[in-house]
Amino acid sequence: MKGSLIILSAPSGAGKTTIERFLLKEIPNLVKVITCTTRKPRKDEKNGVDYIFLSNEEFEKRIKEGKFLEYALVHGRYYGTPKDEVIKEIDKGNDVILTIDVQGALYIKDNFSKEFDITTIFILPPSIDELIKRLKSRGEAEDEINMRLKSLKKEVPMWKHYDYLVINEDLEVAKESVKNIILSQRFKTNRFDLDSIKDEKLKELMK
Repeated sequence: MKGSLIILSAPSGAGKTTIERFLLKEIPNLVKVITCTTRKPRKDEKNGVDYIFLSNEEFEKRIKEGKFLEYALVHGRYYGTPKDEVIKEIDKGNDVILTIDVQGALYIKDNFSKEFDITTIFILPPSIDELIKRLKSRGEAEDEINMRLKSLKKEVPMWKHYDYLVINEDLEVAKESVKNIILSQRFKTNRFDLDSIKDEKLKELMK
């Protein structure tokens, strides 16, 4: 049985990276395909672990070669999902989690829904004030925060295009909510493999 695509999106500071790390530890056969980006690494980020950090020239070369499932220019930096890695993991039966921006999420949903089983989850902070507090706590500069708040006006209305909405007021509750969404989608009838039924009579009835 092939795996599926789990797409997680949220405004910066809403907690999507923390939730993603929790999910990868808690859910078997859930894997992360590392995103490529042209932005500078933060002090706690490692190349090849958190992101694949590329120059603008290298990123644009890969765009021309069709190497990305999706890519977008966000806050003046490129972000892209390596296509071959996603296909490889799904063919192995793993669910692939992509923590990407709204542009990329909607592009994949619009263009690959026939090719992949896709579940989209949007995460919101409990308030704008709390979001600003979180951004400041991780050392974001004032102009960076203002840029992210400007993007917020475009990102938040897009929640309507997602399958699920989770408000991250209590981090532990939010983590468990997203975990339950992912586990439940594994029982969709369109993902069921009849070869997993051992009883031949029952299998025949299900055909």
